[in-house]
Amino acid sequence: MAVRDFSNYFLYRWRYVIGYTAIGLLLAGLLLFAGLYLPGGLSNAEMNSVVRSASLSLSDPSTLAIPNLPYYAFQSAIFSMFGASIFTIKLPSLILALFTAVGFVLLLRRWFKPNIAVLASLIAISTGQFLFIAQSGTPSIMYLFWPVLLLLLGTQVTRVKKFRFLWKILFAITAALSLYTPLGIYPLIAVLLAVIFHPHLRNAVRRLSKVRLAVVGAIFIVLVAPLVWLLFESPSLGLTLLGAPTTRPIDFGANMVAVLKQYFLFWEPSVTEVMTPVFGLGSALLIGLGLYRLIRTRETTRSYLIIFWIVCLLPVLILNPAFTSVMFVPSMLMLAAGLTSLIGYWYRLFPLNPYARVTGLIPIIILVVALVASGLARYIYGYHYSPQVAPLFSNDLRLLPEETTQIVVGEDEYNFYSSVAKYRDGFEAVKTPTAESVVVTREVRTEMPSTYQVTRIITNARSSEADRLYVMQRTQ
Repeated sequence: MAVRDFSNYFLYRWRYVIGYTAIGLLLAGLLLFAGLYLPGGLSNAEMNSVVRSASLSLSDPSTLAIPNLPYYAFQSAIFSMFGASIFTIKLPSLILALFTAVGFVLLLRRWFKPNIAVLASLIAISTGQFLFIAQSGTPSIMYLFWPVLLLLLGTQVTRVKKFRFLWKILFAITAALSLYTPLGIYPLIAVLLAVIFHPHLRNAVRRLSKVRLAVVGAIFIVLVAPLVWLLFESPSLGLTLLGAPTTRPIDFGANMVAVLKQYFLFWEPSVTEVMTPVFGLGSALLIGLGLYRLIRTRETTRSYLIIFWIVCLLPVLILNPAFTSVMFVPSMLMLAAGLTSLIGYWYRLFPLNPYARVTGLIPIIILVVALVASGLARYIYGYHYSPQVAPLFSNDLRLLPEETTQIVVGEDEYNFYSSVAKYRDGFEAVKTPTAESVVVTREVRTEMPSTYQVTRIITNARSSEADRLYVMQRTQ
């Protein structure tokens, strides 16, 4: 009996187009859903991010001596163009998350087979950690954006001959700007170690034009020069960029327990501002399988790079367990390696039987669908129905009436609302009311002068303290 040629089937011929279309639609839908609805409010970290972005000033260099300066500059530019609202606060992260996801797909296509790239990309963009970081108006997305861009551009430099000088320049720019982000130096160290110890990378670097490398090096130095100057102005910035812990003394035992809980406490999931465990059990097993494959194939370039990267990050993670996000990209690369092992093992069992090969893909597809569905379910239910989560995110900015000209706030909220007022015409934040009609936050309601009377109470069903804002009118 003749062997049926599956390559003639429509679904087979168009499988990658269908797969990448599904990734694009899913990504766009999830980013909009996360940015607009879940969690739907602002955390304290996002409010602090607004204050930092609004405080940037070229005339005051001390305001620039902060980690993640490129992110805050980008967020400040967004505010200048579109004003400050809950959506625009999150918009820089959503844009960078989109570029991160696209870059990750392209990176997977370079490092793995197309089928692995599709499956791993679907799992990556549907994890709760990625979605939460993508919608968070904080620099957390930079822990994903810079490594993905560095690895993608580094791969372009070593493997692609067309426009190679352009890829070198872009790599130098990315490498320089990544140093402004805490822990941004460690992917560069991993790349440098891989170049030193892996013979293929050594030979590839040796073949590069020395003149062009000098030009690229000069671009790198120019972009890093402001950071060097800021480090002289504020030496503590260097410790922050290296990921040094802020608390002393360091409790290594407690930190180890915290890290283990973040990744392996599957039977006791929790949701605060960060969902734990970071990965579901199925994803964690694939990541473990991928780590085993990397060790078995340690002679490859990607194994060198990922292993060096993990070795650099683990001590920092133990010293400061709050840097959970930095392990996302290497973990997803290990997950892709795990999928490669899983599919490759099945193909080796049936090298010539097309029916067995196709049938073996069915449980793998079911596995991927289950991982995607469980990741989305954990994120949606965790950030929508968990009573512990609601108080951590404020919707007060969205509740402000459009006609508000003056809001009366307490000491804790003054910096945030003053920063918002910087990007809104005819709006100001004060501690003492002066206008005829004002909006008052719940925290200072009882401190208002008796000359002001409540005319309207603005409530929020998502908060346990539902009376969020008061509209008050001067009566005398």
